[in-house]
Amino acid sequence: MSDMCALDNRPSPPATSLLPEPAPPRRRGRVLRRLLVVALTGGVAAGGALMFWPHERHRTAPAPAPGSRAQAAARAAVLAAAQTAVVNGLPATLPDLGTLIGAREARVREQPKDASAWAVLGAAYVERAHRTADTSDYPRAERALQTSLKVAGRNNTEALGGLAGLAVARRDFPAAKRFGEEALKTAPKRWSAYPVLIDAYNGLGDYKAARSALDRLTALKVGADVKPAVMARASAVYRDRGWREDAVAQVTDAAAAARTPAEQAAYLCQAGQLAWERGDREDALRHFRAAERLDPDQPAARAGEGRALAALGRTQEALTAYQGALAHRPTPQVALELAELYESLGMGQQAESQYALMRTQVRRELAAGVDDDLVIGQYEADHGDVQEAVERLTAEWERQPGIEVADSLGWALHRAGDDKEALRYASVATDSTKGGGVRSALYAFHRGMIERDLDLEAPARRHLQDALRINPYFSPLQTPAARTALTALGDQPPNEELPG
Repeated sequence: MSDMCALDNRPSPPATSLLPEPAPPRRRGRVLRRLLVVALTGGVAAGGALMFWPHERHRTAPAPAPGSRAQAAARAAVLAAAQTAVVNGLPATLPDLGTLIGAREARVREQPKDASAWAVLGAAYVERAHRTADTSDYPRAERALQTSLKVAGRNNTEALGGLAGLAVARRDFPAAKRFGEEALKTAPKRWSAYPVLIDAYNGLGDYKAARSALDRLTALKVGADVKPAVMARASAVYRDRGWREDAVAQVTDAAAAARTPAEQAAYLCQAGQLAWERGDREDALRHFRAAERLDPDQPAARAGEGRALAALGRTQEALTAYQGALAHRPTPQVALELAELYESLGMGQQAESQYALMRTQVRRELAAGVDDDLVIGQYEADHGDVQEAVERLTAEWERQPGIEVADSLGWALHRAGDDKEALRYASVATDSTKGGGVRSALYAFHRGMIERDLDLEAPARRHLQDALRINPYFSPLQTPAARTALTALGDQPPNEELPG
């Protein structure tokens, strides 16, 4: 078997193909040679019946019709734009990804030693999985990217960057760091190597390295076509530092400067999430809906819309938005969010159905190599086996000690009754001197509840108030608990109509 064994021979879904393959121009000698090969190799299997059209060799191939030329040109433009986006780590629409994947699958079947085509194919599989949550694309991506490395060697920057992106998608931050740093060594001025490294460093709790990587990224001279992506990446780092205004300014500028609808939609979603985190329900909803209009397949838009609508009290619309999100991109995180909304509404049967769906989705992701210990731990801490949550999250912290893991492990330890140890991790998640600069209502709530049970009333009151000031609608289940706890501590919670 050749390197083609690395390609999953199942065709891409038909719905992802925008245009048919244009018919190649006829070349007389080539056609005759192919007929002879078919006659010698395939004709026997057909019972030896060979068919020739002797007059064909004297015909001149007709010039392509104007419509065919226009169609071929349009398809070439789609492929070029999609490949540029994928190689540079930029958003691409789902139909364009389907067209690119189909073309690169055809290319590597014809030219199995084309390392660049293999690398592009692998990166496109990763992006498609991000958009659809079809994690069966992850093993395909790994095979394609490893084949690219095998063909071209370890200096293959495209393949190394693709493997780093795949590792981030699977929440394997040690592997993402390893591949990302290797890619950066081969091409230090390649801007697209930096964003995945920043994700990897954040996932490993190395915030100093993440800031350094951002500084090096912003110091690069990049073209106007990728400048918006650099600004969006800077926004994400500023958000993690707690620099909310700077984060909003950067992503707003990124959305304004974006060159494609898919890219603009991604940055609008990022802006919507920032609005949501500060409790601005209406602004968040506007951003999410604008993103969905630009790119109906934008992964985060429908779930964000559901979140904002639920906070606005528009419950039925929120449920419809969440259901649409799961129909387009069924992820465990969104299923868990919808289940908790159902539970907060007293709809126990529907909630349990969503929890079951979430468990099914987790099993599917685990089979595709995704590290889901974080979401499993979050689910088990609040809805299942608390000891299981502690064990999983402890192992996750030892492997990749990021802020989100610190918060979740602290909460699981609290739920298990070990509040002293829980406070240590909750402090990491909420204390900027220990890395936790992000302003998160959920993290503040968790810390406040832990401090309450340790009889640390003053800090408990302060952190519970912080949670409701940051975002008075942060969770349909936990927001009422925060208000009840504050009232019991002898202080009235902030007015829910005040801006966060």
